[in-house]
Parts: sequence; C-alpha cells; structure tokens
Amino acid sequence: MDKDYLVTKSNYFIMNSSYDLSLEEQKIILTLASMVQPADEEFKPYRFKINEFMALIGVSTKTKYTEIPKITKELMKKVFEIEEGKTLIQTAWLSGVKYEKGTGMIEMIFSPYLKPYMLKLNSMFTQYKLANILSMKSKYSPRIYEFLKCNEFKKQGYIEIEVEELRKLLRADNIYPLYADFKRYVILQTQKELKKISDISFEFEEIKTSRKITSIKFYIISSKNNKASNEIAASLEKINPKLQQNMDDINLIKEVINEPIKDIDALKLFEIAKGDINIIKEKYSYSAAVPKIGNMVGWIIDAIKNDYKSPKGKVNKFNEYEQREYDFKELEKKLLGWK
Repeated sequence: MDKDYLVTKSNYFIMNSSYDLSLEEQKIILTLASMVQPADEEFKPYRFKINEFMALIGVSTKTKYTEIPKITKELMKKVFEIEEGKTLIQTAWLSGVKYEKGTGMIEMIFSPYLKPYMLKLNSMFTQYKLANILSMKSKYSPRIYEFLKCNEFKKQGYIEIEVEELRKLLRADNIYPLYADFKRYVILQTQKELKKISDISFEFEEIKTSRKITSIKFYIISSKNNKASNEIAASLEKINPKLQQNMDDINLIKEVINEPIKDIDALKLFEIAKGDINIIKEKYSYSAAVPKIGNMVGWIIDAIKNDYKSPKGKVNKFNEYEQREYDFKELEKKLLGWK
C-alpha cells in the first residue's frame, strides 16, 4: 500500500456511474482500487494494517481503531447503479470486510459486479497515481478529477458537459441549487485543489442558453511531468497503436450507436467509413426500420459497403438487403497485427 500505486478504472465506469460517497469513503475505495492489478482474473482479499491505512487516507482520531469499522459499515450500505445497455446493475462497493482483533489488521474485497470495470482492462481505461486524490478536501474533487482525467486526451483539448449532467454525475442534484453557489463551492474549489496537488488542472468556460448557464467547457491542462498519462498512452500503444491514436473517434462512434459495442468494432466502422462519422450516423439511422438485426456492427458495415439508401414504402423491402457474416475474432487479430 503506497501513495504511488496506480488506480485503474474503465472510462465507461467513470462516465456512467453515479454515486454519493463521503471524502473518507472515496479515499478508502480508491486506496483499495490502487491495490488491484488490472491483469488479475479475480478480485483478491486485500489485507493491510489499520494504522498505516488511516495515515495514508489522512484520517486522524484518537479512536481510529473504532472509527474505520464505522466508516466501512456505512460504506457497505451505499448501493449505486451502473447502466450497461439494457442491463441495470445495483451493487455495493464491497462484498465484505474483516477485522482481526488484536492484530490491527483489516481485510476488504470488492463486489464481483465491479470486475468488468477494474479487471483485465486492455483499452479505454484511465490510470492515475493514488497521490493525486489523497490530499483533497472536497468530496467532489476526486469525482471531477476522474471525469477530467479520462478525457485528458481529447483532440480538441476540452470536454463539454451540461450543468445538470455534471450535477447528476456528482450526485449533487439538490446541493447548491443556485448555480453561483455550485460554481463557488464545487467547481472553483475543485479547480483550486487540482491545480495545487494533482497532475492535471483546468480552466473552464460557461456556455449560456438565453441567459441561463447550461453547459461548461472544461479545458484540461496536463502537467509537464505527468507519469500516469505516459503510462496510459504506453499501455494503449502496446495493446494496439490504432486504438490509442483514434480514442476520440472510437468514443464518438460508441456515442452514435446507442447500444454496447467493442472498441475494436468501433475502430473497424471508423476505417470502413474512411473516417466519415456522418456516414456511420446515416446508415445506423436506417437500422431503425429493420425488425431484427443480430449483428449491428456487421449490418452497418454492409450498409456502408453497399450504400444502403433511406427506406421508402414498406419496411420489408428495406429488410431485403442481404446481410453478410463477419468473423470478428479474426478481424480483431488482423487489426492487432496477430498472425
């Protein structure tokens, strides 16, 4: 257990999970996450000394040995949701905690439902040093930090998000209802903390609709000596150079296609469309008129290659297109350069 350990999470999990944890609870979860190896097949029970753990997350109290059990007990009650296509997952963070009296040892293990978002990650993940969040004072700073960190490599240099969507992500829907207060106590406080202690900082621009501020553009600034960023880029480059080079395009395609698809499939669509996202949007929109499509990616590829046109008249005419079968395992091998 060390502040230089790396926390690794899938980008999907960061962007699509909404939860409300205290600052201490977040530090416990992220410290535990830093002990997980992304290549692990299963979550392991992680054991460490309570006094070292308390010192690491910055909890200082005379009754520290009774304080941590209270925190972990409350933490196990915090159920949150993850939406994955048509699947809704409701889970707590931890599946169990064990204290060994007289030894000063604690053992914790993550819920198995979190495996897809923390284990065996080979693309589209975010990685950062635990030290970046341990000194934070605001409960919202770690969440905004992760949100910005996973968008650090945007080609345009910024990420735009609606104010209400940001509130939802932070579970701050009813906190600071006035935007001026939300800006002062959440955004500006986080900006101050990130600039002082983390490997990224940000400037922001407020976007107005009529006279109301409805969106925020975050301009993400990486520090010169950003070791975690280099490790992410190196990891992705090792897996597949094309994935690392086209991260923004892959994310955009996955947003366009409103159902789960793999990164490698999104990359294939990008290549088939010769980088024209509008073609992918157009052909995908036609799929709404087709009753049943077993392989959406294969269908869109065929639609692009054969230049399907917007359906007119009866739907069954549109469905008369011959659909090809694709061996995506072989396709993935070719893209990765495997023989």
